[in-house]
Amino acid sequence: MNIEEAKQVLRDAGFFVDNLWHINDIKDRYNCDDDEQAQSILYNSLTNESVMERIWDSIDYQAKEENLDLID
Repeated sequence: MNIEEAKQVLRDAGFFVDNLWHINDIKDRYNCDDDEQAQSILYNSLTNESVMERIWDSIDYQAKEENLDLID
C-alpha cells in the first residue's frame, strides 16, 4: 500500500489526513539529521496544550459558522 492509499483508508474511517506533517518538514528547515529528533519536535509541537486549545477553538468557530449546536 502506498501513502495515498493508506491516507484513503484512514479518511474512509473518518480521520482527517489532509494536513499531515513529516520529519522532512523539520529536516528541510533546520540542521537536523536525526529522524528521532525530528519526530520528537513534531510530537511536542503538535501535542502542545496551547496548540490543541487553538485547534478546538477553530473547530468550535467553524461548527458555529455551519450552525451546529454544541452537545451538552
